[in-house]
Amino acid sequence: MAVNHQHLRAFHAIALEGGVSRAARRLNVSQPTLSQQLKALEARYGVMLFESRKVPLSLTPAGRDLLALTHKLFATASDIDEILGETAEMTGGMLRLGSDNPYYVAKMVQLLRRDHPQTKVQVRMGNARDVMRWLGEAHVDAALASDPPGDSNFSYEPLASETLACALPRDHALAALENVPIAAFADETLLLRESSSKTRAFTERALVDAGIEPRATIELQTRETIREGIALGLGISAFFESECPPDGRIVYRALGTGERSYQLRSYLVCQSDRRRSALMRALRSTVAEMQGTV
Repeated sequence: MAVNHQHLRAFHAIALEGGVSRAARRLNVSQPTLSQQLKALEARYGVMLFESRKVPLSLTPAGRDLLALTHKLFATASDIDEILGETAEMTGGMLRLGSDNPYYVAKMVQLLRRDHPQTKVQVRMGNARDVMRWLGEAHVDAALASDPPGDSNFSYEPLASETLACALPRDHALAALENVPIAAFADETLLLRESSSKTRAFTERALVDAGIEPRATIELQTRETIREGIALGLGISAFFESECPPDGRIVYRALGTGERSYQLRSYLVCQSDRRRSALMRALRSTVAEMQGTV
């Protein structure tokens, strides 16, 4: 008897996500529907594929064997889709993007809308940790994230690499320099992002490596608040290059960190099983164009 492909997809998603709820969000179906499909698969072959229904679900030996086969099955299906759908075009629909970088996501939306004006776009902003969680829970279709953790469930497309810069009030004495040495932070008040910020983590790592402790620190959390604080003379800060929009009250200078280099790498990330979809092909094309401009 022929196996039901839809039932296999339900099992595959549940096994990958470790629960019916997350798998339902990933496949955009209701939880009862997914549960019924799993039960139908188990009943048809008289096997138990999960040890229990308690989250996180644990696979039985038969479930582990089946998962190894469904990995191959859906990877092959994706390859077939890529070959047959090479000329497929986006004809509309909704794209949900998560991003931790305002500049990159705005540029991506601009280029995507230029080439696919019928596509609606919804952007959700957060830090890199939030963005990757949204992607894993299927709240967004793709993510722009800086230094995301490696995960075999995701596909990664490199976008950009950037270094730290020093942000100063225009009339600050250090503004006369083209390159501000990190040692100068010892005499300054440093304005910091929230504790989960990648920018803050890189800044603090650079300070520790250089053996420098700022005179004082103030946590202002958001980029916008910190820029206002700089303009008002509260202190100075460190930003990555894409976080430095023109502002007549502020100047940006290269940050000298000696022989050490602090590179933040940004990626376009999607679920591995969607990497060959028409949507992701369009986004990868956009990334390729952005690489020449960011």
